[in-house]
Amino acid sequence: MITLLKKEINTFLSSLIGYIAICVFLLVTGLFAWVFPFDSNILDMGYANLDTLFSIAPWVFMFLIPAITMRSFAEEKKTGTIEFLQTKPLSDLEIILAKYFAGFVLVIFSLLPTLVYYYSVYQLGFPAGNVDSGSVWGSYIGLLFLAGGFVSIGIFASAITDNQIVSFILAVFLCWFLHTGFEYISALALFGKVDSMIISLGINDHYISMSRGVLDTRDLTYFLSLIALFILFTKVKLASRKW
Repeated sequence: MITLLKKEINTFLSSLIGYIAICVFLLVTGLFAWVFPFDSNILDMGYANLDTLFSIAPWVFMFLIPAITMRSFAEEKKTGTIEFLQTKPLSDLEIILAKYFAGFVLVIFSLLPTLVYYYSVYQLGFPAGNVDSGSVWGSYIGLLFLAGGFVSIGIFASAITDNQIVSFILAVFLCWFLHTGFEYISALALFGKVDSMIISLGINDHYISMSRGVLDTRDLTYFLSLIALFILFTKVKLASRKW
């Protein structure tokens, strides 16, 4: 599994996909956070925080992570190498986890440079260091869990088709629906007291909760369950090829 994981990471980093994903993420978040003259501009906001980064990042990941994961299984199936891969002394779960962690590692690579944003805000505070570090680190952790959920969704979308474009579109839709869709359903006010429970089914509700700097076991359980569920779906899909 470790060998396959290294191979997947090397494949990402030896092609333009990985670098483009990282550069696009940093470019978009950097422009909105520091350049564009919107209310979200950190320099114009008057407060030493990184709320802009953590509010924009999920939407950027919603497109970038499917772009990263769309080739995971779709390309293997299209080229026929999935059968060869399954002849290796690896279980389906090990293959899935190797591809999952490879995508997740790439997400971590894209987030590491944003620590410069934190250092800048830390120094710009008055006095220096006047920043809610607990909230910042909670948001980083929440963003990692959110990205982990998106990666699992992207891997699943790639496993059910041999077309990378179809995989990308399906993953974007699933990520959007699980992130925001339940809020739109709740806004219809059709379910009365159940509406608040419907909101809690969405990723955004738990991400916002973690962004407050408090790691609630309910939020951790939600994200871990979401990741496990889509990994299970992917395993079932791969196993169906043997039926």
